[in-house]
Amino acid sequence: MRFMFENCVLDLDRRELLRASQVVATAPQVFDLLAYLAKHRERVVSRDELIDAVWSGRIVSESTLASHINAVRKAVGDSGEQQRVIRTVARKGFRFTADVNEAKPPDNTDLSGAQSATLVPASAAAPALPAKPSIAVLPFMNLSGDLEQDYLADGVVEDIIAALSQYRWLFVVARNSSFTYKARAVDMKQVGRELGVRYVLEGSWRKAKNRVRITGQLIDATTGAHHWAGRFEGVLDDIFELQDQITESVVGAIAPQLERAEIERARDKPTGSLDAYDYYLRGMAKSHHGTRECIDEALPLFHKAIEFDPDFASAYAMAAWCHCWRKVNGWMTDPSREMAEGSRLARRAVELDKGDAVALTRGGHALGHLAGDLQGGIALLDKALVLNPNLAAAWFLGGFLRLWHGETEAAIKHLAHAMRLSPLDPELYRMQAGMAAAHLFLGRFDMALSWAEKAFRELPSFLLAGAILAAGHALAARMGEAQRAMAQLRQLDPTLRLSNIADWLPIYRTENLAILVEGLRRAGLPE
Repeated sequence: MRFMFENCVLDLDRRELLRASQVVATAPQVFDLLAYLAKHRERVVSRDELIDAVWSGRIVSESTLASHINAVRKAVGDSGEQQRVIRTVARKGFRFTADVNEAKPPDNTDLSGAQSATLVPASAAAPALPAKPSIAVLPFMNLSGDLEQDYLADGVVEDIIAALSQYRWLFVVARNSSFTYKARAVDMKQVGRELGVRYVLEGSWRKAKNRVRITGQLIDATTGAHHWAGRFEGVLDDIFELQDQITESVVGAIAPQLERAEIERARDKPTGSLDAYDYYLRGMAKSHHGTRECIDEALPLFHKAIEFDPDFASAYAMAAWCHCWRKVNGWMTDPSREMAEGSRLARRAVELDKGDAVALTRGGHALGHLAGDLQGGIALLDKALVLNPNLAAAWFLGGFLRLWHGETEAAIKHLAHAMRLSPLDPELYRMQAGMAAAHLFLGRFDMALSWAEKAFRELPSFLLAGAILAAGHALAARMGEAQRAMAQLRQLDPTLRLSNIADWLPIYRTENLAILVEGLRRAGLPE
């Protein structure tokens, strides 16, 4: 039996608690206390009843019980102040108050012990796992008690399947196959074997008055491990808008989780057994970190992927983007050669697969930076969003190109949408730096500094964030902070000058370039 609540999964059979897909270490009596409260969540449980159930009637002090209740709350991310999960009822006891989705293990036997007809015969050949990541989205359980809600929940699942199918690197099982499991209690490992997928997304739909709550879990069907759990809420005023919001939220949350899970698998593989996609994933993991050392390691990994698969468009695009990132941070040792090579790789990526949103995204952004073709790059990014409107990278990199092109307000909208799509994205600091630059151009210096500080804390070698800190403080007349930021900036790139800012960043609008240059001049950057 499993109880799913908040972002937790309590597995009674395995005696395991997971929170945010991570196993939480719990003492035996803490686990028993949590399990007992969850099982009896329909009522208040007295202190005496808890002591009898968990400590078998032994004499237990009030302080011991209190410390165990606190441990339970800590384990599930609750507290005595919030009491979202475990509520203290004065002079009565405790009650488990979180909404619970209860899942039973599959019952594959009848009363006589004979196998159920739903079992797959042992002789049936299970489909092999595809070479790329694979997922099935199961019909969500309708917990509202209203059968009329089934079609709404099914519509959300269909939209999620369609949205995930737009990721070219992901194999998604068709709706007709996934929906054969509707209204069935199933084992995730069995689903994985029968459909030939590594990951399964399951969830529930709950309605109260005009509000809807969706919960979802991403499970590794080969091991049973939980990679992600989330909850989304909305109002039923406009059902199509609600379905779009939920689809966007779910896909935006699980796509990065799938990539991270695949990166971990590739990282654990012996080098001798790596293929093109494994090298690509290892390169992606390095590129997310953004440091000079990691980019120096990522670039040959993408070239290795290309060596294994000469038509791997996304690998060409990411190799080009590494050159772009080196330019942004002043790391190029031979700028003319590297910019030409990055442009070549980007063009090759676009030529190879005009239907690959990732290739268009990274390749288009690299061409905007390295070849100075901002309008052409924006067109490629816009096409990527037509192919996959849930791709956060396409939103924030398209925002950057619009920013440099002078479309500042549009850039802010793109960057904000990317952060809403993927709030825990490994590239979040890049989005924050884009927001900082946009607000600097609009004269909102405090907001610019706030965003730049977040990006700079995450990556202290980020030259753009450092430049905005120096310029923003100077334009806000905080000269002490400006000079300290300038000292850091000069350490990051001693060659940076007012005269080469336009060579460093492709800022098309003269007013925006003038704001940045004036701020850096006041902060002390040499001519």
